[in-house]
Amino acid sequence: MLAIGPAPPEKLAYALARYSRSPDSIQASMEWVRTHDSSKFLESFYFQYGHASIADLGHLAMCFEGISEIAAIEIEDEQLWDGQARSSRYQDFSKSGFVVPPEFSAHEAARYQAAGEKLLAAYKVVHAQAYEYLCGKLPRPEGMREDAYKRNLAARAYDVARYLLFLGVPTGVGQVTSIRTLESQVRRWKASEYAEIRELGAETAAACAAPPAVGDLADPVAPTLAKYVDADPFPPAARNRLRLWAAQNLSSQERKADTVELTRPAETLPDIAATLLYPATGWPFRDLYDTVSGWSKARQMEVIDVVLEGRGRRDELLREFRSSPLAFDIVMDIGAYRDLHRHRRCHQFRQEFTTKLGCETPDLIVESGMEGTYQQSIEEALATVNELPAPAAHYLIPFATRGRFLFKMDFAAAEYISRLRSGVKGHFSYRRIAWLMKQALEQAEPELARLIDATPPWVEDPLVR
Repeated sequence: MLAIGPAPPEKLAYALARYSRSPDSIQASMEWVRTHDSSKFLESFYFQYGHASIADLGHLAMCFEGISEIAAIEIEDEQLWDGQARSSRYQDFSKSGFVVPPEFSAHEAARYQAAGEKLLAAYKVVHAQAYEYLCGKLPRPEGMREDAYKRNLAARAYDVARYLLFLGVPTGVGQVTSIRTLESQVRRWKASEYAEIRELGAETAAACAAPPAVGDLADPVAPTLAKYVDADPFPPAARNRLRLWAAQNLSSQERKADTVELTRPAETLPDIAATLLYPATGWPFRDLYDTVSGWSKARQMEVIDVVLEGRGRRDELLREFRSSPLAFDIVMDIGAYRDLHRHRRCHQFRQEFTTKLGCETPDLIVESGMEGTYQQSIEEALATVNELPAPAAHYLIPFATRGRFLFKMDFAAAEYISRLRSGVKGHFSYRRIAWLMKQALEQAEPELARLIDATPPWVEDPLVR
């Protein structure tokens, strides 16, 4: 066994690819790469001949600082992804300011800024009062250090205060991905509906063409990649066509679904068609699947044809074409979604951010007498959201706002999420979701559900972190 020392990502990919194509040792391949131009190899084999797996052999560590939560969601919306984002339960966001969408006019930006400042002021007040209330409710146990006690209660107070944070609040994300994954990300970002994310794509490509900002390497990070990351027009064009088709062929009436609804698709074609329509509508997934299942095969294929129109030879199918046996349609607050969004062993789909599904009010807000302040802050913010132009208005949507999200997975992933996310150390919002996922499985698969060692949300230990 030989460990390979640090090397620029493209040169490492070149060395490992050459190693697989020659009888030379890895030492000889690494020495060869030091004296030859890796860009020529990648130009020929990766970009011209389409040997995409070569780009999986070089990995890059990148950090995105001062980006909005919306941008963070887009960065993390990648299954082949490893990384971390700033936590909302251990840091004070009251002095962080917020990202102003470039799309806004001066007048719109001023309205947005005023509303954002009010939310952050309320966030600070709610955290202070929640912390004081918890100190009175949960005295420090004997044997527990004072600093640990205060730190745990502060985190619990942030769990409540974070409902007043909003999607424009800045955060930081660090990721480690392959060259191939980063290429896909950048091409997707450059085609985003949000100007900030389009700019982020351009900045990332520029960073790949330069030496790393932190570290000892002097070579550019991924200069060949930086040449071939034009915006990918296929996915957004396909989704725009889907929205138009859905508006013309589906009613706007929407059933009020349960918090967690489990559907087990029996047929692949209606499953794919319903999944494609899910982000293009406000419908619960079960209603879409039942409706589409009642259509003829020709009409089901009409949805597929709408998506595939204009698909090029190298355009991959949308992720909606990936089927899984369990489809959990979840209505939850955005804060809980930000936590559950990190799970990679499932296929995730999001409907458009909206104010139509209302907002969550944590029990502690009511118990501590802060409901009036909290509700007024949320209602004022949502009123401004509805008056500002979309999609930039989404930046002001508070974490308390509910959205509809589809998580498709196999049983192993369902067991893992339900067991891990229901634990007493977790946030109360996603703990409830994890428990409801297990209950939904108990109705559908009682024998398998018994294998899930999930913790009921009423079992609590607030001083555990």
